[in-house]
Amino acid sequence: MNFDFTDDQNSLRDAVQRWVDKGFSFERRHGLAKAGGATRAVYAELAELGLAGLAVPEAHGGMGFSAVEAMVVMEELGRGLVNAPYAEAALVAPALLAAAPEAVQAAWLPKIADGTALVVLAHQERAARYRLEAVEATATAAPDGGFTVSGHKSVVAAGDEADAFIVSARHEGRIGLFLVEQAAAQVRGYPTQDGARAAEVTFDAAPATRVVADGAAALAYGTDVGIAAVCAEGVGLMDRLLAITVEYMNTRKQFGVAIATFQALRHRIADVKMQVELGRSMSYFATLKLGEPEPQRRRALSQAKVQLGRSMRFVGQQCVQLHGGIGVTDEYAGSHYFKRLTMLEMAYGDTLHHLGEVSARMQDTAGVFA
Repeated sequence: MNFDFTDDQNSLRDAVQRWVDKGFSFERRHGLAKAGGATRAVYAELAELGLAGLAVPEAHGGMGFSAVEAMVVMEELGRGLVNAPYAEAALVAPALLAAAPEAVQAAWLPKIADGTALVVLAHQERAARYRLEAVEATATAAPDGGFTVSGHKSVVAAGDEADAFIVSARHEGRIGLFLVEQAAAQVRGYPTQDGARAAEVTFDAAPATRVVADGAAALAYGTDVGIAAVCAEGVGLMDRLLAITVEYMNTRKQFGVAIATFQALRHRIADVKMQVELGRSMSYFATLKLGEPEPQRRRALSQAKVQLGRSMRFVGQQCVQLHGGIGVTDEYAGSHYFKRLTMLEMAYGDTLHHLGEVSARMQDTAGVFA
């Protein structure tokens, strides 16, 4: 199998890398985090590069690129520690809206593609424990032919900066997806540990547009797109944190020599590199499995999330320990990579949750990868 990237994909990677190098230094990111984590301006800059329309079909003003291009972009955004809700708004939302009626797509996809609308998924509930089927929010048909949504959603990415939410809610015994504009919801935003923002969002008979009536399959696919994006971002984060750590070890001296010469520490760095490569291979696996039928796709994405969860935790902890005290200081970039890796380990289901998902789907084999 050929894992080489095409010239167009390499050009896309270079374009994102140049933007990160020129316009998103660690100092800028640190300043945004200290100011509360607002990222709409950063997302607007990504939209100016055309990246907001990466996954939007060409018929609606986007580029219609595949999951591989999305993976390339997410890796570079991870390396640059870019704290913008790119995966949620530019990858997950278009994937969910692909199941919507043409009129809904025509109303929202062009605005997503040009960056004028920030639409994010609101599906997590307090008692759900990452289970997509655990939905207590409800949708009710309105006299005017529309719908209203009532319920509460937690940890909605960039919820207080979004223009609209795609909300999972029960209607007539099924889980449907509904689009609710932010003005119709009660939103309480707060900064997250990794320097971004999230929100608690409450809907009280909020006017809504139905995206899909039976939305369980669409919601599962949308979250799988999110998992693949998280995996790719994690690879970029680990790559860069490893490079930062090696650079530090080559300059930090103990007993008159660089600590990179100590054999025990070299062995630990070798273990870190191995975990990065294991994560990279499973990120590729996740991206390439997005086009598979749901049973195979869901198991593959959970397998990838298990490996990435383990790799991100190992790499983050080892690199911080190899730095010593400076590794946890707020002024040092390494600590922020560690925080982001820790947050990603819990995004779209933590490692323990996905280990259970893999186990539940191993009904006919004892081999995880069979």
